[in-house]
Amino acid sequence: MKALIVDDEAPARAKLVRLLRDDGRFALAGEAADGVAAVAQIEAHRPELLLLDIQMPGLTGFEVLRAVGAAACPKVIFSTAHDRYALEAFDAHAIDYLRKPYDADRFRTALDKACAQLAAGGGEAARLEALLARHPGANGRYLERLIVKRDDGWIPVPLDRVRRLSADGKQVRVFEAGGAHAIRDSLAELEARLDPAMFVRVHRGDIINLGFVARVDALLHGDAVAELDDGSSVVVSRTHRDAFFTRWRGG
Repeated sequence: MKALIVDDEAPARAKLVRLLRDDGRFALAGEAADGVAAVAQIEAHRPELLLLDIQMPGLTGFEVLRAVGAAACPKVIFSTAHDRYALEAFDAHAIDYLRKPYDADRFRTALDKACAQLAAGGGEAARLEALLARHPGANGRYLERLIVKRDDGWIPVPLDRVRRLSADGKQVRVFEAGGAHAIRDSLAELEARLDPAMFVRVHRGDIINLGFVARVDALLHGDAVAELDDGSSVVVSRTHRDAFFTRWRGG
């Protein structure tokens, strides 16, 4: 079985490499010093185990998991100096949580749990989805940015730049000034993590940023159409019309 080490501190990575090799149950799939590289290596190597720091430059550990998608994630052991995430990790039934500094015995216990869960199989997607739902953003209750993939790698897109979010099969299309991007998420799950003062659902398949609405025109049968500042338009269905107008008018 393969394990991937993700930590922005070289000494921390070196320690994990040594402990992993001394234990012998996992082969080293690779190392990543930031979240962007971590996502690329997870997709390239498909490790069974991820030893993941939480606070990192580029993407946080939680954003790495969100970018990869809970269904595609390996088993996860968190490794970090920040203990305020411990309760959230355990509540969501993560395999284990290594608070720095830790010794070889504590590391071995974490690997014991990982091996037991890998032998049992299944359940990781539900655990990670629960964790990500409990921890939407790095600094507060709501998401502050989305992680999208471009040709040059994974990048964070601040939500105050996003005009519209549209359902697209099992993905969501993110429309912002730099173009359109697809993320692995459902519109319903994403809506629960968005700031309702900024975003409102206007249709079964669309959420828009109120700050980009330029005008609204009535249509037949109680529907309306919202025109955004870039000239694009989105139908506001009768079902969502009243809630939209209340929020748009600041009610």
